[in-house]
Amino acid sequence: PAATVLLLMSNEVEEGVGTGWTLYPPLSAWLGHPAPAMEFMILGLHIAGASSIFASINFVTTGANMRPEGIAPQRTTLFVVSVIITSFLLVVAMPVLAAGLTMLLTDRNFNTSFFDPVGGGDPVLFIHL
Repeated sequence: PAATVLLLMSNEVEEGVGTGWTLYPPLSAWLGHPAPAMEFMILGLHIAGASSIFASINFVTTGANMRPEGIAPQRTTLFVVSVIITSFLLVVAMPVLAAGLTMLLTDRNFNTSFFDPVGGGDPVLFIHL
């Protein structure tokens, strides 16, 4: 609910982020989105990502507990193995998205230059994250 509230709040602040909003750093700068709607959107995505990580950890532990006692690990059903692998990949991938969002948030609010080539940053870095 917290991520949904932040996403709805981003819609209600001034004009919202608009239908053409983007997280690409040059287009999401203060010049293009001067209202705090973009911050609400980024924080909402952060919270949604954290929720996904917790849900994935829950799936991994549930999958580990779905193997009946006395059954060898290699005899676990393919469904359980696929849930564990997918959840593990999500747990590994979500912090990369969080890093990109954090760098974007600091670029907007603390005048850093992670993505600005003038300040020594790399604009292609965002694409890789």
